[in-house]
Amino acid sequence: MALNFHQLHIFHTVAEKGSFSAAAAAMHMTQPAVTMQVQALEEHFGTKLLNRSTKKIELTESGRMLIPFARRSIELMQETDTEMARFTHKLEGRLRFGASNTIGEYVLPPLLVPFGRQHPDIAISLKVMNTTQILDEIARHTLNFGLVEAPVVHPDIISESVMQDELRLIVPAGHALAGRTSITLKEASAHPFVLREEGSGTRQVMEEEWKAKGMDPRSLQTVMELGSTGAVKSAVEAGLGITMLSPSSVKHELALGLLHAVPVADASFKRQFYSIRLKSTLLPIAAVAFLNFLRERQISESSEEGEE
Repeated sequence: MALNFHQLHIFHTVAEKGSFSAAAAAMHMTQPAVTMQVQALEEHFGTKLLNRSTKKIELTESGRMLIPFARRSIELMQETDTEMARFTHKLEGRLRFGASNTIGEYVLPPLLVPFGRQHPDIAISLKVMNTTQILDEIARHTLNFGLVEAPVVHPDIISESVMQDELRLIVPAGHALAGRTSITLKEASAHPFVLREEGSGTRQVMEEEWKAKGMDPRSLQTVMELGSTGAVKSAVEAGLGITMLSPSSVKHELALGLLHAVPVADASFKRQFYSIRLKSTLLPIAAVAFLNFLRERQISESSEEGEE
């Protein structure tokens, strides 16, 4: 019997999940069907690939040798699908994914328009939610993937960087810092701050850089903590304090002169946005094309216009 990709994919999933039942659930197959395909693969190579003598499936020496080839075959199949779809321009289907607040509400909307022009036959279904909710829906196979503000460490999840962003100090019009070409962290810390809630990706990036420069973020005069970027923007615009936000989230306010972005000379608040997906699931061609589309664009390019 000839070797086929489907068997390699099933074998790779069983090895990752550690059981036939878990692999069957992940691939929407019956457990006997998964077992049969692995057995067929073992018959093809004439050797046992999995040790079933323990409660948890373990790879044999032959299985360990095969794993990297199975992984490469999966990656090659994804690349092949993407390149052929790009060549034939026949990408279609429904793309279901989730995104965290900043990405879903501010970063993606201006990017969805040009993507839609390139691929008019792809219907996009986007849910804006927190990372925990995104992970839950990915696990239940109701979302193809997610876009989040920090990498996810989970045995069943692959996190890959897709875009870069950089927080800037945001101040209201008429503020003492509004006309400055740059300031230092020490100067900034002398002013009242309005911040996102603890645990948010934006807050985490800000605090990590503060600590890296030997300063305690808890010493900041935090007058308000709010649960959304929109609320933070409104509070800063009203003059309640200054903040750290992505320029992409205040693009219109910057253009209208309601807010100003001030560069911080002695610190860099760069961060990555990540795609997250199940290791055991192949992304549909439309999803691969969309993620490649995002990687080809820099968020800063769409934000620089309002920073001057």
